[in-house]
Amino acid sequence: MQIGLLGKANVGKSTFFSAATETPVAIGNFPFTTIEPNIGVAYVKNDCACKYFDIPHKNPLCFNKVRFIPVKLIDVAGLVPGAHEGKGLGNQFLDDARQAQVLIHVVDIAGTTDIQGQPVPIGTHDPLEDIEFVQNEFDQWFANILQREWDKITREIDQKRAKLTDGIAKRFTGLGIKDYHVQEILKKLNLISKNPKEWSDSDIQNFVKDLRKNTKPIIIAANKADLCEDLTIIEKIQDTIVVPCSAETELLLRKASKSGILNYSPGEEDFTLLENKDISSQQKKALDVVRMVFSKIKSTGIQKILNIAVFDSLKFIVVYPVEDETKLTNKNGDVLPDAKLLPKDSTTKDLAALIHADIAKGFLHAIDCKTKQRIGGDHNLKNGDVIKIVSTLSRG
Repeated sequence: MQIGLLGKANVGKSTFFSAATETPVAIGNFPFTTIEPNIGVAYVKNDCACKYFDIPHKNPLCFNKVRFIPVKLIDVAGLVPGAHEGKGLGNQFLDDARQAQVLIHVVDIAGTTDIQGQPVPIGTHDPLEDIEFVQNEFDQWFANILQREWDKITREIDQKRAKLTDGIAKRFTGLGIKDYHVQEILKKLNLISKNPKEWSDSDIQNFVKDLRKNTKPIIIAANKADLCEDLTIIEKIQDTIVVPCSAETELLLRKASKSGILNYSPGEEDFTLLENKDISSQQKKALDVVRMVFSKIKSTGIQKILNIAVFDSLKFIVVYPVEDETKLTNKNGDVLPDAKLLPKDSTTKDLAALIHADIAKGFLHAIDCKTKQRIGGDHNLKNGDVIKIVSTLSRG
C-alpha cells in the first residue's frame, strides 16, 4: 500500500508528511525544499477486532479498541506546470507518483502561494487553478504515453497481433494498470468496438482522463483551511473528494502529545491537557490557536484524509490473520498480532499469499474465527474478519 503526496511547492506537503508520519523533514518557504522523495510510515484507523470479541490485548497499535494500520506515504518532489514535458522536477515527480495506488493532492486552499509556489497575500491566488493544473499534468502524462504508441497499437490490431484492450494495457503496465481497468473505460465511453484509427483527439483525451481517475484517484487535502477567509470555495470543487485540513495544527498536536503536554489521538476533534501540567504563555497561546482551528474545521483533517484514501477511495478492508482460532493468537501467544489491508472482495487465498507465498502454495482451507466455520480459498473476505489459514506449508 503506497499513498502519494503531491502538490506544488510550499502548500504544506512536507508539513503534512511530517505530521502524518512523525518523521522530521526539511520544511522551507521556497520552491523545491523537497528534492528527493521522503518516504515514511503513516497509519489508517479502523475498529480493532478486539472490540467484536470484547477481549483485552496488548498491542502497541491498538488504542481504546481502535487499530492503527501502517501504510507507506511518499512525499514526492515539487511539481510545476509543464511537468509532463519535463519542466521543474517533472520527470522525477511523475516517476515517484507512478508507484502510488492513490494520490493526496495538498492544496493551499487559503490562496497564500502563487502557481509557482511563491508566497502571496492570503486569498490572492485561486486554489482552483492549482487543482486544475495538477489534474491536467496527470491527464497529459497519460495522454503522452498513449499517443506516442498509438500508431504501433493500431498496426498491431490491424495485423491481429493484439486486441485493443491488451494493446492499450500493455503501454500502462508500469503504472500498475490492468486489462480490466482499460476494459471498463472502453465500455463506459463506447469505444470497445470503435476502430482505433477512427478515434478522435477528444476520444483519446476522454479515455485517458477516465483511466487516470479510476487508476490514480486523487483526494484534495484543502490545507491551510484555518487561514481560508471563505471555505465555501470547497463547494466549487467538483467530482473530487475534498477534505479541509491544517497540517501545521496536526504537527503541533503530535509534538505536544509526544512531549507529554497533552493527550491527543490522531483524528480526534479535541485534546486534553495532562493534569497538573504547567505550560508557558507561548504554549497556551498556541493551544488557543488549535482550539480556534477545531472550531472552524472540527479536526485537523489529516487522519480523515488518510482513512478516506484507503477505505473510501481504494475500498480496502482490514483482516486479522491468526494461527490459533480459539485464542486468536500467533505462535508466540500474541492476541490479534497483525492487521492486513486488502482490496475489497479479496479472498482467503489472497490473504494467504499476502502472509507468505508458501502458505498460499500449500493452502488447504481457512477458518472464520467469528463464525467458527470452515471456508474455502475463494471465500470473499469482509472488513474486520479474523481468519486462520490452514496450509500444508509453513512460512519461511
